[in-house]
Formats: sequence, C-alpha cells, structure tokens
Amino acid sequence: ATFLLLCFRSPLDTPLLFGLLLQAPLTQLSIVRQPNIVLLLADDLGIGDVGCYGNDTIRTPNIDRLAKEGVKLTQHIAAAPLCTPSRAAFLTGRYPLRSGMDAINNYRVIFWNAGSGGLPPNETTFAKILQQQGYSTGLIGKWHQGVNCESRNDHCHHPLKHGFDYFYGMPFTLISDCQPTETPEMDRAFRRKLWLSTQMIGLIILTGVLGRLTGLISVHWKTLTCLFGLSLLFFLSWFSSYGFVRYWNCIMMRNHGITEQPMVTDRTTSLIMRESISFIERNKHKPFLLFLSFLHSHTPLLTTEKFLGRSRHGLYGDNVEEMDWMVGQVLDTIDKQGLTDTTLVYFASDHGGWLERQEGTRQLGGWNGIYRGGKAMGGWEGGIRVPGIFRWPGVLPAGTVIDEPTSLMDIYPTVVHLAGGTVPQDRIIDGRDLMPLLQGKVAHSEHEFLFHYCGIHLHAVRWHQKDSGAVWKAHYVTPIFSPPGAGACYDRGFCPCFGEGVTHHDPPLLFELSRDPSEAKALSADTEPLFDTVIREIGRATEEHRRTLTAVPEQLSVYNVVWKPWLQPCCGTFPFCWCDKEDDN
Repeated sequence: ATFLLLCFRSPLDTPLLFGLLLQAPLTQLSIVRQPNIVLLLADDLGIGDVGCYGNDTIRTPNIDRLAKEGVKLTQHIAAAPLCTPSRAAFLTGRYPLRSGMDAINNYRVIFWNAGSGGLPPNETTFAKILQQQGYSTGLIGKWHQGVNCESRNDHCHHPLKHGFDYFYGMPFTLISDCQPTETPEMDRAFRRKLWLSTQMIGLIILTGVLGRLTGLISVHWKTLTCLFGLSLLFFLSWFSSYGFVRYWNCIMMRNHGITEQPMVTDRTTSLIMRESISFIERNKHKPFLLFLSFLHSHTPLLTTEKFLGRSRHGLYGDNVEEMDWMVGQVLDTIDKQGLTDTTLVYFASDHGGWLERQEGTRQLGGWNGIYRGGKAMGGWEGGIRVPGIFRWPGVLPAGTVIDEPTSLMDIYPTVVHLAGGTVPQDRIIDGRDLMPLLQGKVAHSEHEFLFHYCGIHLHAVRWHQKDSGAVWKAHYVTPIFSPPGAGACYDRGFCPCFGEGVTHHDPPLLFELSRDPSEAKALSADTEPLFDTVIREIGRATEEHRRTLTAVPEQLSVYNVVWKPWLQPCCGTFPFCWCDKEDDN
C-alpha cells in the first residue's frame, strides 16, 4: 500500500488507487461465494460399475481421480429408482410425488415427447435460482421431464422454461428404438395395454350406440363422441409405437429448435462432448452452471468405434469406459481454462443399474456391487444407492470418504446456497445443504429419515439413529423376484410397485444397514432387542411425513403419458417430420 501511495501522487489517481486496493478482495469474495458448478449425471450406472467403488475390471480413471481429489459418498441415495421421477427430485430438491412426477399406475416414466405430462411450470429448479443469481446455465444431454402441455410449441416443460439459458440434447431418453440395428425397446406391455384399452372403449361405444338405437340404454351422443375421441387417441398411441418411435422420440434439440429428427446416433457422443466443452469455454469469465446429463450408460449403449472391444465386460463395459473418458475431457477443459480451483464438480448416477436388461447371454445393464436389487426397485439398496463424488480443490478435503446418508435431492440446497441464493420458502424442500458435511464441519448428515418410494407407493424407510450411528431400514413392500431367488424380475423386465408382483410385510422387514449393507438377513423381535422400538420410531416418522404431502396433478397419469399428435415436436410439416441440421452445418 505504501508503494502504491508513492506511485499515485496526483489527486486524479486517488480513485484508481482505491479501485485497485478493493478489486482483489471483491473478486476473491465473488469466487468463494459463486463457484462454477459442473454436475455430471450418468444414466442407469450401477454403483458397482465404478473403480473407486470397488470395480477392478472396468477402467474409470477419471471418475476415480475425482474421488481421490475430493469427497466420496458411500451412502448416496436417489429419491426414485427410475429416470423421470429421480431427475425431477434432483432438479427440485423434493420427493417426486410432491410435484406429481411419480406414478399411481405402471406408467412410471414419460413415454413420449408428445405426452402432456412433465415437470410442472410452478416447480422451481436449482437452475432457475442460479439463473436469477447471475449464472449462465446450460443443460447438455438427457432431459426426460416432458416438452409440451397443450400445443406443439408451448414448451411448458422444456429446460428453457426451468431455468436453463441453453439446452442441447435429447428432450426424451435414449432407448434401443433410436438405434436402427437394435431390437425395439419401447415397452411391449405398454403397447398391449394401449391396444386392450382401445378395444374395451370401442366395445363400450358399440354397446352404447346399439343400446340407444334400440331404446334399451339412454346414452347422450355427446358422451359417445367423447368416448370415440378417447378410443382414437389410444389407437393412435398404439399405432405410433410401431415404426414411428425413432422419429417421434429419438430427436435432438438446440434450445427450442430440432436439429436432428431422427438423431444420428453415430455422432451423438461427439456432439454432446463438443457442446459441453464449448459451453465451458464461452462462459469462463462469469459463474456458470453446466449440467451434463449423460446418455451413457442407458441402452442401446451408444459407443464410438474407438472404445468398442476395449473393456472386459462387453458393450456395457465399453460404454462406461467411454463415459469415463468424457468425464476426463470435461476435467481437462476446466484445468486448461484455469478454472479448477473455482469449480465444484459433482458426479453421480440417477439410480441403480438395470439388472434385467439382457439380450441372450449379453448383459446390457449395470452392476450394483454388494447391494441387493436394481433399477425400478424402490426399496432395495441396489435400485437407489448410487455413486456420489464432489471435488472442489482448496475447499473440500481431498481423499475423504463419508459414510452418512445423503440424497441426490441435497444438490438443490447445496448449489443454491453456494450461488448466494435462498431455497423457496413456500414449499417443502427435502434436500439438505451438504457443504458443512463435505467440509468436515459436522460429523453427521442432517437426514434422520429418508423415504423410499416406488411410484407413489412407500416401499421402505431409512432411519439414521445419530446417537448410536446405526442406520436402520424397514421394508413395508418388496417385489417378488422372478424366477424365485433370481435377485430381480427377469420374467417381467421390471419389478412392479404394487399388485400381484409385490409382497406386503407386517411387521416390516428390518435391516441394520450399518452392519448388513447387502440386506441379506432380516432382523426380528427374537434376534434384535430394539426391533419394536425401531419399527415404532420409523412408523411415527412415516406418519409425520405423510402429513406433509398434498394432492397435486398427476403428471404420469394415463392421459398425460399417451401420445398426442398435436403435441409432437416436428421438424417439417407434421406428420412428415425429418431434418438433419447438424449435417447441413
């Protein structure tokens, strides 16, 4: 300061002097309060597929590097075992049934770009709050939270309506129908139900018409007309599921515009990588949020030729290793731009690996390590326990492992507080700010209870007994594995949430996860002295939780999930939807 006073003698230089003296502290303050945030979310990746979580045959050096340089969570829990509801919870910090994004039926995810369900406009995502705090916000990759509500271009569920300044990727999700050489994946059971519904409504209409003409039944023509329209809607949805899926669902968008319809899968990975790097480079001079939502490792496992045959686990292993390479490319870009110390990086998966996804002897789904169950199973650990890694050099202690219950919903308050924002006060936020735990300022997670849903059905509850450190889990409902003892629902393809495919337990099955993380041996009143106390305490917490729930519109109702031609995103004149603007470029 003395040196500067000698150099700046003129009165005109005084403001400049004070500006120089104040500039560095303010810049440093803004860096601390508003770090860049990079969220990396894998699709269908099992916790057992990653090297730092115990896999010694699939190579994931870049994800492992994140864990070595940051904090690894060993009890990181998804709020739902399927894509649409889990990602809704991730974006909003709320259990998905609070926003209507969990199902009352078997239609547990969004099935069409031309469905009317999706993340409601009145939900506030972390992206929206960060946008208000001055962040540049971008989503690259998978969305799967809906597109339109009432017309083809209203974009009411679109990422740009939910706080993202920039979107490039799939509004839907990757499915095998997107790859012309693969066996179609579109839910065959769903197709059968659509056709059955069409026939049943048609029979009702025929009965009504005959009854009216003969005078045996009094039915208004208006009612019959409405039923005919509903029957036609079901028929069109069923008909469109054959051969049209690739054109209706497998599209790429940049902001509101369609760039590929259908998508050209051979170049998808390189385009997503290019867009991610470009977003970082053009926003490096101000705080940014990049949500890179990988299409890996969802079937059909799009993998470039460079990585084919490299792993010891076939195409699935190749795909995971390519995703790890993509993580490395993002980290290298952050390093090259000099952003390493000012960037919080987070890596996770949206839920557990898909055990039932097989073709012949080929395993196309992930591995969940020592944990029981997998994708679509709301209670068993394999469906909801996922990798969770944070890195922020100089702020988070490197090489730290935390075995405390945490949730994907915790990202919401964590990044909002880091950005200097506040979480909404007009609704319940189920996530908790993780920074005190990640920095070692507190020893325990703020979560005492976590509730594990399958659709809207509560399957299990976790209790973190902080005075003893024990983690208990009570299962009220479990799926019936098929064939018996197989560990998954191979005969169905997915485990159901309710009906004949589940078992209800009274008293609940109880496990102490701190001693039995694999949930191998259920406890009873005879084997566990605290059995009754634990069940009673979990029951009390469950009743309190249920009192916080309010009725909201069901986004995954049958009407909302069926295909509606007037909502179909179309590059061209409907129904002749086709374009390839990337090739034009």
